Amino acid sequence: MKAKQKMLLLKDIEDLGRSGEVVSVKAGYARNYLLPKLFGITADANTLRMQEKLQKVRAVKSAEDKKEAAALAKIIETMTLSIKVKVDYDGRMYGSVSATDITHLFEQHNIKLTKKNIGIKKPIKETGDIEVPIKLKEDVETKVILKIIPEEVKLPKDGQKKKEDQIVEEGEEEIVEDKKTEKKQTKKSKEKKEEK
Repeated sequence: MKAKQKMLLLKDIEDLGRSGEVVSVKAGYARNYLLPKLFGITADANTLRMQEKLQKVRAVKSAEDKKEAAALAKIIETMTLSIKVKVDYDGRMYGSVSATDITHLFEQHNIKLTKKNIGIKKPIKETGDIEVPIKLKEDVETKVILKIIPEEVKLPKDGQKKKEDQIVEEGEEEIVEDKKTEKKQTKKSKEKKEEK
């Protein structure tokens, strides 16, 4: 069984805990990451006093973060983001709009978010107005309207379309001919096997 070590966190660490919390981590993680970067110290009787101080500081910081996140949430709620995407003749999107694309749209408005703040599970593959959930610090949540606008599709000239249709038809004829030759070959190979 791998050894665990109790650590008092000095800074917030994503997916582990917040400053002032005592967490149990693998000894190697503590030795190689938390201790050298001064993100945590080994928890013992002396660190309990420090824990109280850190929790008070954390409570003040948490209140400030929540206030900032609530103000940012109000700004985001009033926003409408838009992005142009390429579509085919039938209106289907080429590619998709991912969480990274949405963070880049926010950066254009001087709002820095990460992919983890964007609440979409998979990339968006349809055009139109979509409500995207946003998760900010201290569990503050909001939504933003994302307008996915299709770029204008230039319809091909009649001559071009006919050429494309001709190519498709020729390709279909070749496939039919290939299937016929395959059938002939399989019949011949069966006949040879029967002769032996």
